Amino acid sequence: MAINNENEVLHRVRVKLHPNYLPNAEGAYIARTVNEASLSIEEVCAAGKSRGGFTGSYDDFVEHVHQFFGEAAYQLCDGFAVNTGYFSIHPNVGGTFDKVTEGHDTGKHPVTFRFRTRAPLRALAEHIVVEVEGLADSSGCIDEFIDVTTEVVNETLTPGGQFNVSGRKIKAAGDKPEAGCGLPVAAGESGEFAGQRPLSFFAAF
Repeated sequence: MAINNENEVLHRVRVKLHPNYLPNAEGAYIARTVNEASLSIEEVCAAGKSRGGFTGSYDDFVEHVHQFFGEAAYQLCDGFAVNTGYFSIHPNVGGTFDKVTEGHDTGKHPVTFRFRTRAPLRALAEHIVVEVEGLADSSGCIDEFIDVTTEVVNETLTPGGQFNVSGRKIKAAGDKPEAGCGLPVAAGESGEFAGQRPLSFFAAF
């Protein structure tokens, strides 16, 4: 991407302000982006075509990107970092080993992947205008529900499966069996609900 003017505005990011609850930060606020739906590979490729940045076949574009990321994931799982030019991804083994002869334990030493920005992306960040849209709604809510099995967002849950929820002020409290996150279970074709079934879940805060 060519930048013709060092002060040229290329992008805009919308944020809302949230109270800062860190020690010694009373009365201050932190900015969080106003989250839009994440773009799929197909949507990014469609944008590349419509903006005129890619002149080849859309179907080939999508297929090649899928192939690239599939191979990148394979190489990451073999321990190689992958540098795309704009960002790099690095495999990482967490936890601590108590002795030199200790073997790897998947629970104690989880394998994760870290994202690092590279110089071209950092350069583009200098051309982003941040628009502050005021104070965010501080009430609790679930913004997004993802079925882990099907990856369907905000729709249905695969029976017996797990789901991820993200939002604000999400908390499971109490020691009673019914404390937690549950979903209503449909009873027949009447559309009535037969009750709630407790389910395990991952919460992102």
